[in-house]
Amino acid sequence: MISQNPVFIPGPTNMPEAIRRACDLPTMDHRSPAFAEILHPVRRNVQAILRSESCDVFIFPGTGTGGWETALSNTLSPGDAVLAARHGMFSAKWINMCQRLGLEVVAVETAWGEGLPAERFAEILAEDKQKRIKAVLTTHNETATGVRSDIAAVRRALDAADHPALLFVDGVSSIASMDFRFDDWGVDVAVAGSQKGFMLPVGLAIAGFSEKAMAAAENATLPRSYFDIRDMAAGYAADGYPFTPPVGLMNGLLQATEMLLEEGLAQVFARHRRIADGVRAAVQAWGLELCAVEPALYSDTVSAIKTPDRFDASRIVTLAAEKYGVAFGGGLGEVAGKVFRIGHLGAMTDVMALSGVATAEMAMTDLGLQIDLGSGVAAAQAHYRRTASDHTTIKKDTA
Repeated sequence: MISQNPVFIPGPTNMPEAIRRACDLPTMDHRSPAFAEILHPVRRNVQAILRSESCDVFIFPGTGTGGWETALSNTLSPGDAVLAARHGMFSAKWINMCQRLGLEVVAVETAWGEGLPAERFAEILAEDKQKRIKAVLTTHNETATGVRSDIAAVRRALDAADHPALLFVDGVSSIASMDFRFDDWGVDVAVAGSQKGFMLPVGLAIAGFSEKAMAAAENATLPRSYFDIRDMAAGYAADGYPFTPPVGLMNGLLQATEMLLEEGLAQVFARHRRIADGVRAAVQAWGLELCAVEPALYSDTVSAIKTPDRFDASRIVTLAAEKYGVAFGGGLGEVAGKVFRIGHLGAMTDVMALSGVATAEMAMTDLGLQIDLGSGVAAAQAHYRRTASDHTTIKKDTA
């Protein structure tokens, strides 16, 4: 049986009916002019959502992990040094990929719950007189901990050191949901996935490349084949792909980007902030804390909520799924069993968020945590009532 309850995992996210139907296409000849009418507009729309005037957009069949590999393999060579911080599950996974590809990683160990250590990055970059570091890897929104980092601060660190390293940003759980500024932040490669802010099923790795990154691709020597952006660019120039594209997902992405741009990026970001603030009000009312150590780091797409010591947070996730048919995110890596996660991104409204808050409350109360039933719901309701407007829902969700 298919549950009608919304999901509260930080991806894949809930899918608007209009997008689901857009993905449901009869077979199309992907070498016909009809496919070009999907391909080129969707690339322009993604560029606009990245807030760039000039970046080259590549859309591969894959996931955000494929986007990471696209960034690395197209711009770097074996033995190149990269700078990164390990401060959550996904930043750690990207570091692991670098090591497996034969790159030298300068890894800054950072507590989970903290953001990117921009000041430490600045020191390392200033000390790198030989300019050995070829790229700086950043995770804009660490999905495991609910931490948003300051990418602009990393760009300032690069500029202050007059360092030529490329700036890579994992924006998988931030792009299309939170403020992201490719051009203003001097990003060289941004990575996203279809299943989060774009409200699609898993299946597309989305990457934006700056002119500088495109130039690096001409001399990079890491092995690449499937993820070779040169082949992809040649395919785009001929109105197609170098291999068979996922036409239905591409059409869904076109629908999703049109919906986001029609809503307006400022409103999309404000909606996510408003919904997240309501969830955070609930967490405070429960007497619990977020994994993110300070408000400046709070994510607007996922809240990782700490449970009391010696209480296994995964029990909340299990009970909510088994008893109430609602999915929350479990803790990962170093915070496994210590947090549970409420995803509040993509196709989400305050009314949907309230159902998630209410279910989490029921599950925690069932498990004996000292939560006043209804306290979090009331706090979130109060926030949503204070901030209600005529522009808080996802628009154009029509068949």
